[in-house]
Amino acid sequence: MTSPQPPRCAVPDDAGKQALAWWHTARFLTTAAQLDQLPALALPEIAFVGRSNAGKSTCINTLAQQRQLAFASRTPGRTQHINLFALGPKEQPQAVLADLPGYGYAAVPQKDKLRWQRVMANYLLSRANLCGVVLLCDARLGLTPLDEALLEMMRPRVEQGLRFLVLLTKADKLNRAEQNKALQIMRLNAGGGQVQLFSALKKQGVAAAAQLLRSWVPEAMHNAPDGDAPPPTQPHQPEQPTPAAPQA
Repeated sequence: MTSPQPPRCAVPDDAGKQALAWWHTARFLTTAAQLDQLPALALPEIAFVGRSNAGKSTCINTLAQQRQLAFASRTPGRTQHINLFALGPKEQPQAVLADLPGYGYAAVPQKDKLRWQRVMANYLLSRANLCGVVLLCDARLGLTPLDEALLEMMRPRVEQGLRFLVLLTKADKLNRAEQNKALQIMRLNAGGGQVQLFSALKKQGVAAAAQLLRSWVPEAMHNAPDGDAPPPTQPHQPEQPTPAAPQA
């Protein structure tokens, strides 16, 4: 008896197509090796985080329908910058995508691991315009101890309204029964966040993720204090550091 097959390539509906068209506007904004090098923005910001090899760059490129928007290093864990991308019309950007460095790769020196854990903790805890976080997890592996530490670290902000989504990547590697099991387990451990399956290869969950993340932006703008958001090219002031992240 053969195993159940995963879903075929998904075709987005009109709402999905509109969300994907918005994501296709993504373009590079700036990069920073340190937190205080990031511009201080009022535009809603959505951060993508995840363990090295979880498929974060592939996910971003798939959502944006651009092959090389997010850089995927040939050596996992070597991309150690925070990269920002603007979303929406060029004349009036509507949101910012933040691509944070992958974590947990064994070949990276311990001092570099600890430094980037601190940078990530400072960003997630203190970035004022952060409206949502997307955690990328390999659907076959689930949460790692570092993922769990990140969830625990973000819990106070999630309880205060920070939106949170776990994308179970590489879902095409699982059959339908395994996908359902992975979803059930992650929903029990996501700490209040939403959970979706995602496959860049089969386009599974791509339109759904695009729609959900797009919906976070008007919500964040509605809840923001009065006043116009400064354009992304405005000079910035350094942000103050916050406590370090849990160590691996």
